[in-house]
Amino acid sequence: MKPVLFVTGHVAADRLGAFERLHERAGGIELALFGGPHLHGSDPLSPPLSLPHRFVGQREIGELTASGGYRAVVVGTGGRVALPLAWRAAQRSDLPFVFWAALWRTPRTAAHLVAQPLMRRIYREATAVVTYGEHVSDYVRRRGATRVFVAPQAVDNAFWSAPAAVREDDRFSLVFAGRAAREKGLAVLVDAWRRAGLNGIFTVAGDDRRIPPDVVAAGRLDRLQLRNLFAVADVVAVPSLVTRRFIEPWGLVVNEAMNQGAAILATDAVGAAAGGLVRDGRNGLIVPAGDPEALADALRSLAADRARCAALGAAGREDVAGFTFDAWAEGFAGALEFAVSHAAAGGMPS
Repeated sequence: MKPVLFVTGHVAADRLGAFERLHERAGGIELALFGGPHLHGSDPLSPPLSLPHRFVGQREIGELTASGGYRAVVVGTGGRVALPLAWRAAQRSDLPFVFWAALWRTPRTAAHLVAQPLMRRIYREATAVVTYGEHVSDYVRRRGATRVFVAPQAVDNAFWSAPAAVREDDRFSLVFAGRAAREKGLAVLVDAWRRAGLNGIFTVAGDDRRIPPDVVAAGRLDRLQLRNLFAVADVVAVPSLVTRRFIEPWGLVVNEAMNQGAAILATDAVGAAAGGLVRDGRNGLIVPAGDPEALADALRSLAADRARCAALGAAGREDVAGFTFDAWAEGFAGALEFAVSHAAAGGMPS
């Protein structure tokens, strides 16, 4: 059986397990990796030796798609020309085309606005569309997609839920893990921490070039160190903002922290909140993006009721248990099974 061509920029090292599950479940995939900017928390694999793969330039993807060597093609939103080239080649060669969609709001850049007519056509005419969650599904359906499958965002739950560090400091502990870029909302969170006036510890893991002196800068941590940090956190904050260029598709740090029983403080600009994993009052708190006073109020509330904070974290540990690599692979495999059978029955859109 021919493999499925899976076109993406990178495979992050700690996401390899998801692709391995899909390779097994879908009867074989081949990765076409075109590189480009890498903004995820873990480094990309170079190369991911456990799976069939090739490194390609974006302009090679159309020819590769139309080569006759694959039974379907999956393409995400990354890259300037990878998606349109693969889509047009799939249409010309009657190859089932699965679009891996990420957006749940439209960025306001000129390039995104100009691309809207093409994107609406891809949503309508893709043999199947795979999304991260219902927030993305709602977005693509409003733009004409009808054959929509969900592959929930997942991390290696076995690793992230394993016993980790033992807490030695009983002060309220807030953690932020990620880039210090404006869209990640760290500056707003620092402002909120100061407004809250808590006797606690605020630790930032990641890029520490702009960390103020009243915040503990942990620097860039490996997976084990980060798991230990989440294990001693009362709250992990994901204060992302919407900017002209950026909308947080998900925020996998939510999955990682929930596995260690940390309560989540997220803004309504975080995909994991819009997509239903973070639930206000159930496993965390959700506040308006860019509002330091709302963040400060939430921090005061959580610090004043540590029992409630622990209960939110326990619920999160329970809720994230279903967001697995197997569930991600199952969502993709279902889309591929539909796409191949639909095409075999003559159902390819024209």
